[in-house]
Amino acid sequence: MKRGFLQRLFLTTTAICSLCVAGDRARAQQTGETLEPYQMIRSLQYVQDTVVMGDHSAGEMQRFMLSSLDKRLRNINPKVFEDPRNVDAALIYAMSGGNPATLEFLVARDVGGNFDTRVGDVLRKYLAGRGLMVAKTLTAMVPEYQNQRIGPYLALVAGNVMVAKDSNEALRFYSAARLAAPGTIIEEAALRRSVAIAVEKGMPEQGIRFARQYARRFIHSPYASQFADLFVDLVVKHYGVISQEDVDGALEVMSDDRAQAIYLRIARQATIDGKTDLAREASLRAKQRGGDAQTPGSSVAKLYGGVANLSAGEIGKAAEVIEAVSDDQLSAEDRALKAAAQRVAEEVMRAPSNISLEQGSPDTVANQISAEKTSALPAHDATGTPAAAAAASASATPLDSEVKSFIDKGRSSLSAVDDLLKKDK
Repeated sequence: MKRGFLQRLFLTTTAICSLCVAGDRARAQQTGETLEPYQMIRSLQYVQDTVVMGDHSAGEMQRFMLSSLDKRLRNINPKVFEDPRNVDAALIYAMSGGNPATLEFLVARDVGGNFDTRVGDVLRKYLAGRGLMVAKTLTAMVPEYQNQRIGPYLALVAGNVMVAKDSNEALRFYSAARLAAPGTIIEEAALRRSVAIAVEKGMPEQGIRFARQYARRFIHSPYASQFADLFVDLVVKHYGVISQEDVDGALEVMSDDRAQAIYLRIARQATIDGKTDLAREASLRAKQRGGDAQTPGSSVAKLYGGVANLSAGEIGKAAEVIEAVSDDQLSAEDRALKAAAQRVAEEVMRAPSNISLEQGSPDTVANQISAEKTSALPAHDATGTPAAAAAASASATPLDSEVKSFIDKGRSSLSAVDDLLKKDK
């Protein structure tokens, strides 16, 4: 997309957004008028909301607008900040991915006291990675600004800061941000981070509720891949509390290819973690969402389903399914999983050999009896151990260190019991 086209689109979008507000119509139509920050920030908000709703082509426009806003804020006459809308625009710019140094620059030039010094200080520390230093001030500020333009942004920032201190408090702030700005990039970020908290803190019921809302509203967001990672972790870690119906309900609104991809990721992780019931169900759902077409996804689903069935008493059938999956349809990791599953199936189905069934040949037993009759060893050795046992011990293969340690501990316990019995006598 060429810069000239971007500039025209930027100005057109700004004009449309400005015309939506009755008080700005005359000003926006004046020829040669310089755009004010609050007009420009509306266009940025519109583009960012468009991006999270699925228009990824607007990403370049977003970067261009952030750059244009940065230049405009640095070169504008400070008197424009006598209008509170422009002050809010500068703060929103800083909380929307803008240059933190620009906010520092504006606050330093604010000789008229137009910027709330508390908000400026909180945001500068937060953007510098020192948000915990101002957590108390920030959380007290959110209710004060909840009905103002910067309210939803402050609530989102407060949630980000409180994640490290109090997850429940962070969720409360995220909820406030979502309610104040539905359908926006703020709601998208708040929902996604709420799912992350639910995964980390073990809150499956809340997590599946957040996941369902996210899937219905923002599955086309460029950040949806992060959501998918979180959702897979949530389901695999808490399957049982989270039912298959919960999983199906969250993914039912997705397109088949997206849903199949997530089901396959759940099946793979469940297979690795040994959760065969979940792996089997997820593989089945992946096949169903893939339809009748023979795609790489359907082949992978068959593989995971076969691996899951190895432990279900259907070894032969599962081995046939696994063998039928073509390596050409699998990634390197899935080919390794297939090879491991085949090896397991081979070992389980291997017929026992005659040697493994023998307990000892008659000749060996006779020789042992003869050796005991003719042996020059005394009936017991110096430690009181039967001579035959001592001889066997001497000729045996050295014990594994863990086994030897276990035996030594057992002997120590028996010795202690013997000592107690002697004292009782």
